[in-house]
Amino acid sequence: MTDAEVIVIGSGIGGLVAGSLLARYGKSVLVCESHVLPGGAAHGFSRKGFHFDAGPSFFCGLGDGPSLNPLRQVFEALEVSLDTIPYDPLGEYHFPDGTFPVYCDRHRYYEEIARITPHGAKEYRELERRLNKLYNGIRQIPTLALRSDWQVLPFLVQHYPRALLKLLPMAGSTQKTVGEIMDTCVRNSWVRRMVNLECFLLSGLKSYGTIAPEMAFMYGERHHAKVDYPRGGSGAIVQALIRGLEKWGGSLRLRSHVEKILVESGQVTGVRLRSGEVLKAPIVISNATVWDTYRKLLSSHHLPPNYRKEALELPRLNSFMHLYLGIRGAGLEGLGGHHVVLLDNTLDVTVPGNTCMVSIPTVWDSSLAPEGYHAVHCYTLEPYKSWKLDANYEERKQQRSQSLYRALERIIPDIRDRIEFEMVGTPITHERFLRRYQGTYGPGIPAIQGIFPLNQTPLPGLYRVGDTTMPGIGVPAVAASGILCANSLVSPQQTLELLKQVGLA
Repeated sequence: MTDAEVIVIGSGIGGLVAGSLLARYGKSVLVCESHVLPGGAAHGFSRKGFHFDAGPSFFCGLGDGPSLNPLRQVFEALEVSLDTIPYDPLGEYHFPDGTFPVYCDRHRYYEEIARITPHGAKEYRELERRLNKLYNGIRQIPTLALRSDWQVLPFLVQHYPRALLKLLPMAGSTQKTVGEIMDTCVRNSWVRRMVNLECFLLSGLKSYGTIAPEMAFMYGERHHAKVDYPRGGSGAIVQALIRGLEKWGGSLRLRSHVEKILVESGQVTGVRLRSGEVLKAPIVISNATVWDTYRKLLSSHHLPPNYRKEALELPRLNSFMHLYLGIRGAGLEGLGGHHVVLLDNTLDVTVPGNTCMVSIPTVWDSSLAPEGYHAVHCYTLEPYKSWKLDANYEERKQQRSQSLYRALERIIPDIRDRIEFEMVGTPITHERFLRRYQGTYGPGIPAIQGIFPLNQTPLPGLYRVGDTTMPGIGVPAVAASGILCANSLVSPQQTLELLKQVGLA
């Protein structure tokens, strides 16, 4: 007797994509979520009439128009849609020496760089030209066609031979970092700083830690697809995936905290919930981090010692400080929705508190706050190790959030006088409410040191998705991890049939 063919632990984007696609393929799927809200790091929440994105706030290619976004392909496969609001510019970079608008329109973007450094603009165009060649090669193969087992290459050779031939001359570039390519064509210090910043925003690492295809995808989508925001916030993405899951027969259980992955005779047999309830399934997919999966959910003796040790030693990025504000909006006409503030040019972009990301989604979707108000989400890196729940916790929250306020004052000078609602999140908040091991943003694996682990594990029946698996951090990446996992659990013929139905084969 089984309760499902597949049990998914966690309803983050990776888990929902894997679960909903497997339901689309005809599997019986049950997704277990510990919290009262689905979505993991991408969930949304409301306080006093203000709606906030808990994590990701930048999206691209989710609505109408050309797009390579894996999520968009998943929506098409699930036959669900998402209402989005396109906008341009993407946002603004606020450096100590000036503010730089980031246009999606390629020519306006070049013009803005040329206003600051004409020679640097030429160097940047050459860098983007090289990355665009890679993007044009990558775009020939839809992510929905990929899988993470040995059958991927025969499948692509049979059904996408021309795309593979086009990629062949670029094989060397696919293994290079952005920094290595940048070294061949960019000397301008301003441009190099900007590229390092954009790599950091994308992967959590600077140019020598970010693999070139990842940046090529980001630049290509920014200029080819529409940058758009889901109406209703990031939670709307989650709800669309849940609609797809349920449309094809899968189900989601909230308040169902998985305490243990069950194993008998070297094979996964299901999970045990904190309530004591046992759910049976021959396949379990963990959307928890690799550290939580192997430390908490699975007994250590079920994995080869060297494999487990190596997995648990994957480097981790820092956690975050978050600042959620509800502010009065009078006099803020023309306010942009996305901002990145670098407070000190003499410090590295990766120094906690120095680079602050700001999202004001009510610029596009006014329904996310009461009339006449804005919802603001600001965040910056913050180490976990110095945090604990003690008598100084609240005082430390206020101290460590001051860099976020200084960043916001670059955008809205009188921000402190406008506040109607304030909530500060710490690495402990990140750990408790997002189930992130030590509150980490994700794995920090420099491209020159190796690749992210695949979905498969040495334990038969156990698979993993999310940002601690290939291809890594970010909403498109974790969606891709769900696709790779789902496709690896069905036959190539089933994947081909699905690709034909959505017009990708």
